[in-house]
Amino acid sequence: MRDTKKNEKQENYSRLRSFAEQLGISLFGVADLRKSNQQVFELSSRTIEGLELGISLGAELSNRVINDIETRPTRLYFHHYRQVNNFLDQTALRITRFIQGEGWEALPIPASQIIDWEKQKGHLSHKEVALRAGFGWIGRNNLLVTPEFGCRIRLATVLTNFPLDCDGPMGRDCGECRDCIEVCPAGAIKENREDFDHQSCYEKLRQFKKEGFVGQYICGICLKACRGNKG
Repeated sequence: MRDTKKNEKQENYSRLRSFAEQLGISLFGVADLRKSNQQVFELSSRTIEGLELGISLGAELSNRVINDIETRPTRLYFHHYRQVNNFLDQTALRITRFIQGEGWEALPIPASQIIDWEKQKGHLSHKEVALRAGFGWIGRNNLLVTPEFGCRIRLATVLTNFPLDCDGPMGRDCGECRDCIEVCPAGAIKENREDFDHQSCYEKLRQFKKEGFVGQYICGICLKACRGNKG
C-alpha cells in the first residue's frame, strides 16, 4: 500500500463520509479489519486479500413501520426491510465506484444475502464491522444496538484498501435494559448475550415464514422494543 500521511487519510475519510451522507446514509464509519477472523468473514482469502478496511453503512428504519409490529412481522415491514436493503446495496455500489475512481479497490457486500439461515450468517458479519467502526454494541438480542436508533437500522459493508482514518469500538453495552428479553416470542434472548439461542430464534422465523405472514425469515419484535441507550 502506498505511503499515505495522516492528513491524507483524514481528507479521504471526510470526503467519503460526506459523499455517503449526501446519498442518505444515517451512520458511517470505518473499521480496521487487519486482525479479523472467521467471526467476521465467510469469504475466501483470495477474494478479500489486501482489503484491510471495512466501511460500515447504516440506514435508519421507519419508526412508523416498526411500531406497527405487534406479535409477528407485518407485510409492511417485509416490504420496508427489502427496500432499505436495496437502498444500502445501491449506496455501497456508488461508494465502490467512488473508491475505484480514486484508483483503489473496493468490494461491496450485500446488506442481506444469507448463506446459512440456521446459523444466520452472510458473507460477512455487518454487525461486527459496525461494532469495530464505533456504531454501538452487540445487544442481548444478538443485534447491533446504536445510541441513536437502537436496533432500528440495517447495515451494509464495503471492503477496501482506500487509505482512510479508522474509527474504534464504542465500548458500551445494554446496561440495565432488558426490554427485548420480555418480548421475544421465541424465548431466545437471555440475560447474558453469549447465551442467545440461535436455534430457537431460527425456528420462530421459520414458523412466521411458514404461516405466510411474510415471505422471508424476519421478525422485528425485538427491534420495536429496543430504543438504544442514550445515557
